Amino acid sequence: MKYICLFIISLITISASAQTIVKQDASIKQMVDEVSAKNIETIVRKLVSFKTRHTLSDTVSKTEGVGAARNWIKVEYERYAAASNGRMKVVFDKFVQTKGDRVDKPTPMKNVLAVLKGTDTADKRIYIVSGHYDSRVTDVMNVKDFAPGAVDDASGTAVSMELARVMAKRSFPATIIFMAVVGEEQGLYGSTNVAKRARAEGWQIDAMLNNDIVGNTYGMETGLKDNRSVRVFSEGVPAIETEKEASIRNSVGGENDSPARELARYTKEVAERYVEQLDVKLIYRRDRYLRGGDHTPFSQQGYTAIRITEMNEDFNRQHQDIRKENGVYYGDLPDFADYDYTQKVARMNLAVLANLAIAPARPQNVSIVTSGLTNKTQLKWDAPKGKAPVGYYVLMRETTSPYWEKKFYVTGTNAIIGYSKDNYLFAVQAVDADGHESLPVFPKPVR
Repeated sequence: MKYICLFIISLITISASAQTIVKQDASIKQMVDEVSAKNIETIVRKLVSFKTRHTLSDTVSKTEGVGAARNWIKVEYERYAAASNGRMKVVFDKFVQTKGDRVDKPTPMKNVLAVLKGTDTADKRIYIVSGHYDSRVTDVMNVKDFAPGAVDDASGTAVSMELARVMAKRSFPATIIFMAVVGEEQGLYGSTNVAKRARAEGWQIDAMLNNDIVGNTYGMETGLKDNRSVRVFSEGVPAIETEKEASIRNSVGGENDSPARELARYTKEVAERYVEQLDVKLIYRRDRYLRGGDHTPFSQQGYTAIRITEMNEDFNRQHQDIRKENGVYYGDLPDFADYDYTQKVARMNLAVLANLAIAPARPQNVSIVTSGLTNKTQLKWDAPKGKAPVGYYVLMRETTSPYWEKKFYVTGTNAIIGYSKDNYLFAVQAVDADGHESLPVFPKPVR
């Protein structure tokens, strides 16, 4: 019966919102519903209570500074891990950052990683959700003054922590890492260390979700109040693209089909499937103007990574000394955050992570046959490693469309579609009997 339902659903055409498959996994929906705005607010206010979490601040005090903050985060992760039956391990990722830009002397630093080990020993995939726990005020080297960092980025750290609390009680075939990194405000140092370590140690990171500034719904300059829209930033040209890969991309028109763009589309479709009153906006940029985020070091190491950020930022809050001028309050204080909104963002992350960690891996060697002139399209691929899918979706869209518009379900590892490859774009994703889909893979031309 599951197979029949899957086949019927697969033929539905995508609407303007990119919401194609309405079937929900009951266990994922239950986890989504367990994400608590109250818990998120409690985490944010606790992080603010450390006065400053500046990367170069006090590491000795038990109540103030970056050291007290990271120790509390680790203990809190460990409290969640107690419900995992030993599957979740919490560790400090320790390193010494050398003297350089925004770091005035060699400084020991610590990221906090809660690793929920996958149950399938043959499945080496890793999924990462991250926020940065350090904070700052106007002067990036000011380590003393009150730097609450409620939205930037206690909100993203709270997303990672709340997901760990909910998901630690469950098991998934693939591994999920809930991460809180340091040094973002000084130069992405914490995430850079993890990304380089991952590449050196051969971590098979399938996707990385970076949540940075996900707690505000009011745009001061525009007066816009928007508690349902969230932005997903994704790079178009992969940072490690080779000359040969660039030539192929140029020839097939793959500018909007990088792995990060496929993850962004996937995020929109799955998140809107599970989270009500949520509109995921795809932003075709790696990041905002003049800004950077912790997804970038992962992109630079060749991993698929995106940034999730609120729709309307309030620049009277970010990187500001706490003060009042001409009746206007400045500073990133917790009373100005919208915790119901951060709850939506957290639920969005959970739906995507759970669906990916349960689904089969991506199909391998996906290719589009270009050996002859034809008005049909032939695709072929190899089965993914690990969990065997029951079938595959061949995805199709107009070349001008941001979203996949049709899904064709097939059971083999090749397909001939009655639409011309000259007129449409295609991709392939693996799917299991319950409808969990892998990330889509854009095909390479072969003769």
